Amino acid sequence: QVQLVESGGGLVQAGGSLRLSCAASGSIFSLNDMGWYRQAPGKQRELVAGITSGGNTNYSDSVKGRFTISRDNAKRTVYLQMTSLKPEDTAVYYCNADIGYRDGSGTYHYTPGYWGQGTQVTVSS
Repeated sequence: QVQLVESGGGLVQAGGSLRLSCAASGSIFSLNDMGWYRQAPGKQRELVAGITSGGNTNYSDSVKGRFTISRDNAKRTVYLQMTSLKPEDTAVYYCNADIGYRDGSGTYHYTPGYWGQGTQVTVSS
């Protein structure tokens, strides 16, 4: 079974920093584009940052210059370093990845946009 497991969320004061991690596990054949999304209460889920398998990155305008996405392909992990946090960054942060994997019978599957369970980030003013 394939899983994306996020960690690193928590409560931090405005101006502080947090580092989120998302580790992929299971019979993974390929791990392509990965990204972080967030969803605040009453709002739609939005893209925060994305990174391709080759390391190209993109960011939403609201986090550009404050957040940095990176990945360690050997560890099948994507990171989100968040600095200068603001109360408006408060949200559940979700990891997302395009994953190729084999099931228990050996059948190959490709799932674009596989989601993790989310981790809460709360920034107090």
